[in-house]
Amino acid sequence: MDFAPVEGMARKPLANAGKPTRYWIGVASREHVALGQAGGFCQLCHGKAQPLKRMSVGDWIIYYSPKEVMDESTPCQKFTAIGRVVGAEVYSFEMFPGFVPFRRDIDFLQAAQAPIRPMLHKLSFIQDKSRWGYSFRFGHLEIPRHDFEIIASAMLDYIPQGFLAYGMAPE
Repeated sequence: MDFAPVEGMARKPLANAGKPTRYWIGVASREHVALGQAGGFCQLCHGKAQPLKRMSVGDWIIYYSPKEVMDESTPCQKFTAIGRVVGAEVYSFEMFPGFVPFRRDIDFLQAAQAPIRPMLHKLSFIQDKSRWGYSFRFGHLEIPRHDFEIIASAMLDYIPQGFLAYGMAPE
């Protein structure tokens, strides 16, 4: 499998000014994640700016989708997208009159969706394995690199050596 962005998305140079790379989980319905992938952006916590400002260019984000569609009950319970923060700016975008959420540009990779249940016992950021959904309640959380690698390997079927395809040196 090639370590490639979503078709049609161009790679952008990374410039995180020597900051250590951080790893994030965003929470959104699979339907909303697909819209972000198609447009090369992420939105978090119903369009709030602050979660996006916590991230830096060069950080990684994985989306977890508890449901297929936001206002429906069909469960998804999968990690549905993985990408790298490439946009230095947090910007607003009017989706429709009265709703102007904030966004950040992301270089999404071609990846498979990965069910969460088979990896629950491996993920350290999930403290209570019997109430694992509680970990996602705030819609955006930082995770350890090791947990990121577990999820990414399930989605990409491998972890590139040192993420060198993205210019990330091993830490």
